[in-house]
Amino acid sequence: MNRRENLKLLFTGSLASGMLFTGCGPESPETVEIPHNPKIGEFGSYGRTPEEIIHNENLKSATFFTEEERQKLDLLVDMIIPADETSGSATDAGVPDFIEFMVKDIPSYQTPLRGGLLWLDHKSDELFGSKFLEISEDQRTQVIDLIAYPDTAKPENLSGVKFFNNLRNLTATGFFTSEEGFKDLGYVGNRPNAWDGVPDEVLAKHGLENDPKYKDVYLDISTRGTIAQWDDNGNLIG
Repeated sequence: MNRRENLKLLFTGSLASGMLFTGCGPESPETVEIPHNPKIGEFGSYGRTPEEIIHNENLKSATFFTEEERQKLDLLVDMIIPADETSGSATDAGVPDFIEFMVKDIPSYQTPLRGGLLWLDHKSDELFGSKFLEISEDQRTQVIDLIAYPDTAKPENLSGVKFFNNLRNLTATGFFTSEEGFKDLGYVGNRPNAWDGVPDEVLAKHGLENDPKYKDVYLDISTRGTIAQWDDNGNLIG
C-alpha cells in the first residue's frame, strides 16, 4: 500500500468530525441568516459571527511564509500527495494556502513549521552541500526519506520527524477536505435514494405480490418531490 492509500484510510473515517464541518480554513462559508425562532433565543444566524469574519479577513490579508519558504512548502506537500489519475496534487487542491491560513489562525504552528523548513536546508547542506531548493529531486527525496518514517528514523533526525509529521497531518487535512480530495475519495455527500418497491422475491416468500396497477402511481420516481393529494374518500388523486 502506498503513502497516498494510507492517507485515504486515515482520513475517510474522520471527515465528519474534522475541519470540513467545523468551518476551519480560508474559504469556509460566512454567517447565514435564518428566520427568528423564539425557542432558540434571540440568535438569528448561524455560522461565523461578525467578529470571526473580521478576524478571518485580517488573517487572509497578512502573509506568514516567505517566498523561499512557500517554494519549499509547495514542493513538500506535492511529495506527500502527488497528482494521479484520480485527482490533482496537494498544490492543485490549494493546500499551501490552507497551511498558510492555519499557521496564522493557530500561531503555535509557526515556530515548528518554520524551524522544520530551516532544518531541511541544514540537512541538505550537510548531505549535498546546497540548500533544499537547490538540490536535485532525487536528493530531496533522500532527505525526506530520513524523516518520513518515524519507526526507522535515526535519533539525530527526531526534530525533522516531528516537523514532517506535523506537515503531513496538515497536508492531508487540507487535501481531503477540498474538492480535489473529495474527488480522490469518491465522496459525493448525501443524495436521495430511489426506492422501487419491495423486491418481488421478498414478497413471494410471504405469499404476496405487487399489484401492477399501482406501480406507476406509487413508484414513479419523477414525482417524488410532489406532495401527495387525496380525495374525500381517502383515494390518492395526485
